Order: sequence, then C-alpha cells, then structure tokens
Amino acid sequence: MARPHIVIVGAGFGGLAAAHGLAGAAVDVTVIDRRNYHLFQPLLYQVATAGLSPAQIASPIRAILRRAANVRVVIGKVSGIDKERCLVTVDQGTIAYDHLVLATGARHSYFGREDWENAAPGLKKIDDAIGIRRRLLTAFEEAEAASSPEVRRRLLTFVVIGGGPTGVEMAGAIAELGRVALRRDFRNIDPADARVVLVEAGQRLLPTFPAMLGHAAREALQELGVEVRLGTAVTQCDSEGVAIGEERLSAATIVWGAGVMASAAAAWLGVDKDRAGRVVVGPDLTVPDHPKISCIGDTASVMDAAGKPLPGLAPVAKQQGAYVARRLRAALSGKAPPRPFRYSSWGTMATIGRRAAVADLGWVKLDGTLAWLLWSAVHVSFLIGFRNRLVVMLDWLWSYFTFQSGARLITGPGSH
Repeated sequence: MARPHIVIVGAGFGGLAAAHGLAGAAVDVTVIDRRNYHLFQPLLYQVATAGLSPAQIASPIRAILRRAANVRVVIGKVSGIDKERCLVTVDQGTIAYDHLVLATGARHSYFGREDWENAAPGLKKIDDAIGIRRRLLTAFEEAEAASSPEVRRRLLTFVVIGGGPTGVEMAGAIAELGRVALRRDFRNIDPADARVVLVEAGQRLLPTFPAMLGHAAREALQELGVEVRLGTAVTQCDSEGVAIGEERLSAATIVWGAGVMASAAAAWLGVDKDRAGRVVVGPDLTVPDHPKISCIGDTASVMDAAGKPLPGLAPVAKQQGAYVARRLRAALSGKAPPRPFRYSSWGTMATIGRRAAVADLGWVKLDGTLAWLLWSAVHVSFLIGFRNRLVVMLDWLWSYFTFQSGARLITGPGSH
C-alpha cells in the first residue's frame, strides 16, 4: 500500500519547518522550490550593503534535509494547482499529492506602479541583494571619477522608499557604508558626504512597532546622517531620481522597501484572498472547503487574538509550519487534531546601523545598544548551520572592531 504523499511548495522558514516536522513520519514528502537554497531573508540587506556575502546567509536545501530520509527535494517553478485532481504543475510536469502545504512567500508590491521596479529594485532574493550592492558600490566608484559637482552629488544621493523594518535597516546600513566601511578608500571624494534619504508616506517610521520605538529609530537614523522624510509619498520614480510630493530629488540609486504582496497561490487555487493577496485560511490553516490544502507564512492570511493580521516574520512561518506538520501527523495516525493555531509572539526587532536597534518584546521595549545585542544574538541563532552562525558572528566582530566590510565586490550583469 502506497504511503500518503505530502507536497510542500516553498523552502523558506515555514516550508522547512513543515518538512522537519514530518521527517521520519510514515509519509513521503516532496519539497518543491525554484532555487536550490534556503535564504535567511532578515539579513539580506547586509548582503546588499556589502556587510556579508550571500553564502553566509544561504544554505543548500538538500544539505538541510539530508537526514530526513522520507523527504525529497525537487527544484522547479510551480505554475498551477489542480484542486480536483490533486496535482501540482511544475516545470517537469505534474506531481500528485494527498496533502499540499503552500509556503510560497511574498514578492515586491509597487502598488500598481510596476514600471518603477527597474529604477527602484526591492530586496527579496540574493539576486536582488547583489544587484543593489552593485548599484551602491558603482555609485561611489563613478563619483570618484566624476568631472562635475552636480554629477557627483547625484551619484552620492541614495533614496530608500518605505519606513518599515526593511527601509530602516537599509537606510542605516547605506549611511554606515559611506561613513565607516568606505571612509579611507577614495581620494577624490569623501564617502561620508553621501546623502541618504528615507521616505515614508506615513507619519512615523516602523508603524507596526510602538510609537516610542518608531521615534527612537528616527533619532538613531538622524544621528547617522540619514534624512528622514515623513508624511509625503513618492509620486514618481525613474532612473534619474524620485519625486517626493512636488519636490524632485536627483539620485542615482533608489531602493524599494515600501510594500510586499503574496505569491500567486490564491490565483492558482481560485480562492478568497486579502488585500495583500494572501489566502484566507481557517483556524487550522487549511483552505476553506479544501481540507487537503494548507497555507502558511506569507502565503496565508491569519488573524491574531486582536483581529489583526499576523506579520510576515520568520517566527510566524516557523510556528505555522510546525503546527501543520503536527496536524498532518495526527490526521494520518488517527489521533485527535491539535487545537487551532495560535501564534506565540517572540517580539519584533529592527536594527539601525552600528550598535543601534529597536526591539518590541511585548512586556518590554528596548532601543540602543542592548536592543542591538539582542537583535544580533537572535539573528545569529536563526541562521541554519553552525558554520554560518560562526562565520557571521566573526564577520560582525571583525567589522565592529576594524570598521571594515569584507564583501565589497561589484559583480553580476553590467559589473564590467
């Protein structure tokens, strides 16, 4: 008799948590991902700003799951799901499932202005980070060779759009790149003269954090020399710069951190979705009327006890993946299902450059050096593999004491 087959689409935090939870069970598991590596997205901005190299925050999926004998990995792009026939369509054909777990993550949202993407790339994958790193470092190199003050000023102006954690972390890291890592590397320019502008349409930074931490983040960024523009949206974005309200700002490098939307999972299933495109699921994370299909992480729209959507954080996805694995194990063994999913919050954090961060732990709010130390410890612990944890920790210590950044390579298309 054939064993039940569980297909997991996506090898992010949620997908891997589900796969680990099903390891050793009397089922066959197939993990499908379009890339052969798991990426630790919270540190992706450090690759974009030359603080870390890609291999330090990514691990091969097969290596992560090699001890799970009942789990196989398929590298391919999913393009559709047949709910009636229980089939997933991938590049190689179709894969049948008895149970399906969708953990397909999120992508950039330009709020209907997709034509802005080339001018203002977002940060969701390694290729994005390498591309932004290339733009940042090339801007400094071209400014060194610029013949006019106007051209140099444009090249040394960097605009970050969006005042959430991604935007705050990017703006702080770019400011530190110029003020710290590159400060002695050039002869014709002073990298500390770089102008970093963070634009947020709302009235404060980090709107999902308590107001006091949003204010603390703003003060920390301003100490780094970042210009914080609040309450005014970007109305135009192109290769020459941005329009902030009625003001035109010339800039060579623009980074998008203003919004995300879910993957195409809801369209594949033809089911209800929220404003961000996430699939509306039940208390057990299954799709209504489709008990064989579960959605987790950024793919799922799940409310907390206060009726607010759960944030797109790694702990949320990991807890949901582990929950789905427990529920499937119980169902396949004839045991009672677990209680409806409930997220246990570990708090939220964001870093603002060197020795500065904010942390909302619920029972206590922290900012400054203590929050930065906590942020560093948590993020190192979340990395997969002892080697990555050790290397990242040593790199951070090296950068902290020497003021040097070791991943300042201009690579990728157009790098010549």
